Amino acid sequence: MNSIDVQNLSVGYGDKVLLQNLNFSVKAGEIFVILGGSGCGKSSLLKNLFGLYEPLSGDVLIEGQNITIAKGQDRQKIMTRFGVMYQQGALFGSMNLLNNVKLFMEEYTELDDDQMALLARCKLDLVGLLPYETYMPSEISGGMQKRAAIARAMALDPKILFLDEPSAGLDPITSADLDRTIQDLSKNLGITFVIVSHELASIYAIANRVIMLDKESKGIIAEGDPKVLRDQSADPRVHQFFNRIMSKEAA
Repeated sequence: MNSIDVQNLSVGYGDKVLLQNLNFSVKAGEIFVILGGSGCGKSSLLKNLFGLYEPLSGDVLIEGQNITIAKGQDRQKIMTRFGVMYQQGALFGSMNLLNNVKLFMEEYTELDDDQMALLARCKLDLVGLLPYETYMPSEISGGMQKRAAIARAMALDPKILFLDEPSAGLDPITSADLDRTIQDLSKNLGITFVIVSHELASIYAIANRVIMLDKESKGIIAEGDPKVLRDQSADPRVHQFFNRIMSKEAA
């Protein structure tokens, strides 16, 4: 079974259509990246995949269950199968890292405080932040905040993690460290990652497969191994993106 199946999905707001009739699947255990130029609908698509936004039409199946039509307890059950890391981390500034990770456990489990604290420390340890459990988000670096947000996204032991621009705002070394964390979690825990990114160095380092969205056609114009697309794609839009070739208008 695939982790995610997207069927005839159209994304937009009101009368504005960003993407239309998308069809693709995400295999279990892979690192899957959504990419494309500015304004093509990458983040909007991601938010449709995990149910924050309602699609204009079409379906999203999470491990075979349709999140677009699920209601009540059925929807809540589907949502415990994945975790989300938003672009800026979105940690709660009034809570230390341990309590940030415990938050979803308090809402969705019946564990006692000691059990939740133990599990939260395990999540922080997985991302290399156990020594910082008592630190507030404002007391750690941007890269550490991103890793803490990943730890919080793993609070309920999801099989799928959605990450929105995890490397945004990070220097190359910190970004590479975060890439290694993602690779380790994928390899050691079998987590499926769905990532929005435009950072080519990160994409080449971690992605098993990508889809490239296009603003003008409102669809997918490339799918596959990013290095193969870089070297072999005959589509000038894809070649330009992956090889960082300046457009004639900008030259």
